[in-house]
Amino acid sequence: MLRIAREWSVYCAVLLIASIPPIWTASASAEEPVEPEPVVQAEEVVVSATKTPVPVSHVTSAVDVITAQDMKKQNIRHVADALRLAQGLAVFSSGGPGTEVNARIRGANSSQTLVLIDGAIMNSGTLGSYDFANLTTDNIERVEILRGAQSMLWGSDAMGGVINIVTKRGQGPFSATGFMEYGSFASLREGGTVSGKQGIVDYSLSLSRWDTSSFSAVNYRRGATERDSYRNWQGSGRIGVDLPHDGRLDFNMRWMNSDTQLDSVSATFPSDVYGSKMRSQQYVFSGSYEQPITGWWSQKLTLARSQEASLFLPGTLQRSLLDGTFSTPFGSPNETRVIANRLEWQHNFQITKLLLLSAGYQFREQQGENDTGLINSILSSHAGFAQAQFNLWDRVFATAGVRHDSYNVFGDATTYRLTGGYYHTETDTKLRASYSTGFRAPSMNELFFPNFGNPNLGPEKSQSMDVGIDQYFLSKQLKVTGGFFWNHYRNLIITTFDPTFCAPFSTFGFCPQQLGEASTKGWEAGLSYTYSSDRQFLKGMVVQAQYTNTLTRDLEAHTRLPRWPTDQWSASVSYQPIDPLWITVIGRYVGSRFNTTGEQQNLRAFDVWSLAVTYDVTKRMQAYLRAENLFNEKYEEIASAGTPIRSIFGGVRVTFGGKS
Repeated sequence: MLRIAREWSVYCAVLLIASIPPIWTASASAEEPVEPEPVVQAEEVVVSATKTPVPVSHVTSAVDVITAQDMKKQNIRHVADALRLAQGLAVFSSGGPGTEVNARIRGANSSQTLVLIDGAIMNSGTLGSYDFANLTTDNIERVEILRGAQSMLWGSDAMGGVINIVTKRGQGPFSATGFMEYGSFASLREGGTVSGKQGIVDYSLSLSRWDTSSFSAVNYRRGATERDSYRNWQGSGRIGVDLPHDGRLDFNMRWMNSDTQLDSVSATFPSDVYGSKMRSQQYVFSGSYEQPITGWWSQKLTLARSQEASLFLPGTLQRSLLDGTFSTPFGSPNETRVIANRLEWQHNFQITKLLLLSAGYQFREQQGENDTGLINSILSSHAGFAQAQFNLWDRVFATAGVRHDSYNVFGDATTYRLTGGYYHTETDTKLRASYSTGFRAPSMNELFFPNFGNPNLGPEKSQSMDVGIDQYFLSKQLKVTGGFFWNHYRNLIITTFDPTFCAPFSTFGFCPQQLGEASTKGWEAGLSYTYSSDRQFLKGMVVQAQYTNTLTRDLEAHTRLPRWPTDQWSASVSYQPIDPLWITVIGRYVGSRFNTTGEQQNLRAFDVWSLAVTYDVTKRMQAYLRAENLFNEKYEEIASAGTPIRSIFGGVRVTFGGKS
């Protein structure tokens, strides 16, 4: 039956894609309606690639943008779910809503991927990575994904790439939107947003809540019977002020409060754990001041801070899923507190129409402590960077930049980046290439954790290159991309058992050493197509697809890197038969991979399909539906971690005020 359903879904998808009008020119019959003229829209602008606004057609780095409209059309509620569909990323959860979710780019690990929200650094000072577990899509305007080493502009943690998340900016008259959603796993979400602009002040404020109570963190198919709850409160806001002479002030805030019940997710000893949970409070604050000083000189000052306090409770009892025996969970209650501060002052000089120079200073500080012995530790750095951007006749583009960081714990690190591109306007073809170096500072746990940390560690380092082509057709309605990438990582920090080497740091014989060396390479391809018309039962269509091939190699052990599939793809087809209705089918494939180092614990490939439907009941009310894991695929992203069965969620959005 499952096989028939799959074949029927593929058959329907083929019919749906076949209904796309041919991209070659054809004579229209007298009965066919006249095609409307294409709507000319302002070209999308990317900031993270150069720290200055650049049209997508001029960007010489590998970058993707996920917009609020994309996430709304697919009824995506969690940022991690949007990242799962992006090119070059591996995003896996350790078991259901609220459990740890890490994102990695092009074979790098999660601590080598820098995550920012409104300019604030989100990577944990103690662990080195950012956990996407509690970040919903509420009030998010866009997510920019920059692939490849980006340390020249962004500093440490950007060896693999950057994920830059931006909060919505208010515009137009006052409007208020509220939503409520209910579905599988006793899941209930509700929230609201107010936004608008009054005079020189714009604002966008939101508050939401998400509760579930019936999802097992460890895979129920392994025999788990206990269900785990999750609660998430989230508030965010952005207030902007337009200043004279094109200046601007921006203030951003985001608050996340969560309570997540946990299990023991392990390939060797999975267990139902009773009473174990993680309680987390996160705050993100940032402010920026932009001001042109002359017609050729502008500056931007950014101040940002993120902080988190997370309390882990080990629980009172656990039941092994291997033999059913009961035991007491290991560990004691432990709270970890981390803070990240960032100050950056950047100046841009438009020397000529052909040359833009940027120079800046950045101060970065991370603090961390926990109740298991890590006393308040500080990692801080001062950095200076300079970049030149060339634009010759809107055809030939290039950037060249260098950066120097000075750290309080290990000394200095210098990185650079070179990019180039050519845009052939007559055929809408863009060629691009880049080469860059990167580094990652060791985390506080690696440096200072009692009876483990090695204070003699230095930075991890990398080299990165890529080449690609972007081809546009049909007045940029159709875009096809392809590219090749290569990365080499050295001085990687690896935890090893070496009693002799670790004796000064650890009585257990385990400690971090800089022994690792790895390489990754692969191919990326993508397609996006947008169509709109006045045809009956074909008002609009959006097709998006991407494929990533990633070959990884641990050059010391001569094995594949853990949790990296060789092949991944995703695709979505959105179809608008009538004006108020959108139907979207989404598919995602993840190839086989190994759960841990040394090519151990093989995890099989899987493909998951979902369906999203939105219907505008009135101009003020929208009903929506989302069905996940349509074919009830049995899979695990991480060994023994729970994943959703076939599930369905429905809700309604109501808007007041604004434009009719």
